[in-house]
Amino acid sequence: MANKAVGIDIGGTGIKGAIVDVTTGKLLTDRIKLPTPQGGEPEDILATVLEIVKRLDVGNKKDPIGVCFPAVVVKGRTLSAANVSNSWIGLEAEKLFEKGLGRNIHFVNDADAAGYAETLYGAAAKSDGLIIMTTLGTGIGTALIYKGVLIPNAELGHIQLDGVDYETRASYSAKERENLSWVDWAARLQQYYSALEAYFHPDLFILGGGVSKEYKNFLSLLHLNTPIVPATLRNNAGILGAAALAAGK
Repeated sequence: MANKAVGIDIGGTGIKGAIVDVTTGKLLTDRIKLPTPQGGEPEDILATVLEIVKRLDVGNKKDPIGVCFPAVVVKGRTLSAANVSNSWIGLEAEKLFEKGLGRNIHFVNDADAAGYAETLYGAAAKSDGLIIMTTLGTGIGTALIYKGVLIPNAELGHIQLDGVDYETRASYSAKERENLSWVDWAARLQQYYSALEAYFHPDLFILGGGVSKEYKNFLSLLHLNTPIVPATLRNNAGILGAAALAAGK
């Protein structure tokens, strides 16, 4: 297992990366962030990642690179696309990046990377059992980790409640779109997390996404059997998780 790795986090508006000490979860370099190219085409995003890797001065090609991306990722192939070009759907993304960067790449879903990082270095670092990470944003991203092992591509934001994908009602974008109060939004979150409890009986929920900074406004309104805590790694979670998975941490 490598002691350090590069983590790259690709988002719809920005791409960021850093070199990570995967033993401690500390960044060994400043985080470099560049805008996501307009249109989000694979070759354009690859070129931006190349520029970030160049600026990081990653001289040793044995240092692994982990890339997290807003898509279902199965055996290096991206099967969906969020806020990027539809050209990613069905793309052999891992192979494309390995060819472009000239080194081994580990491609992973962004929510999976963030959740895995939280179990290693963040909010769940001292927890065991089944952990469910939820990121409340435009939709609801989720990650399942059982006894330190990532169960990839859990799309639990699409659980059907009230006849709809419930992320359309309980995501943070739904709160903003419908101008919901914290109390009214918490009632929807209560229904969502209660369903996850009934289906999975987890040992811990981790709340991620930008709104996690405002957790004091709504977490106390939830009444769950499972402890729920805010994420702690914030904007570095994807970088840390991608790097750790690439390094075999």
